[in-house]
Amino acid sequence: QVQLLESGGGLVQPGASLRLTCTISGRTVNNNMLGWFRQAPGKEREFVAVIDWVRARTAYADSVKGRFTISRINSLNTLYLRMNTLEPEDTAMYYCATRAKLTVELETSPSQYDYWGQGTQVTVAT
Repeated sequence: QVQLLESGGGLVQPGASLRLTCTISGRTVNNNMLGWFRQAPGKEREFVAVIDWVRARTAYADSVKGRFTISRINSLNTLYLRMNTLEPEDTAMYYCATRAKLTVELETSPSQYDYWGQGTQVTVAT
């Protein structure tokens, strides 16, 4: 059973940076697609970034492109999301997730992910 645990959220001012960490246990070679998603109050969960664990191919939502960077350290089974130039609109609960099946194409739909962490809150405010 794959388990994911997010950390690193907090309250920051606009323009600040944060790095979120997702620690993964029980991951197998089939769990090659790792993503970050977020959900603000009253809104649907949305895609933020995705990475192919083996090939390190990445994709980003347009709203975070150029500001956020997804990365991983294979040996530590750890996923990161570096967030720069944070805006109030980035305020949300952030989740990491993985699919149960080996996936070739970068998957951005939350409904296609099977395992989720409990989330870490990011609040951007003055």
